[in-house]
Amino acid sequence: MKETGHPNYHEITVKCACGNTFKTGSTYEGEEMKIDICNKCHPFFTGKQKIVDTSGRVERFNKRIGK
Repeated sequence: MKETGHPNYHEITVKCACGNTFKTGSTYEGEEMKIDICNKCHPFFTGKQKIVDTSGRVERFNKRIGK
């Protein structure tokens, strides 16, 4: 098997926007990966609804329905 055909697999640190950090194995090129939602803040695991709005879609919807 060729050695150059596979990506480098190493341990990285993942940092969530909520402040949670954990280590995992990945082929990601950096030492640290930043994510928006993890298992500590995801609504499925926490049971709380959280609206993730990155482009103002919720406000546009509310403005359109509110007419």
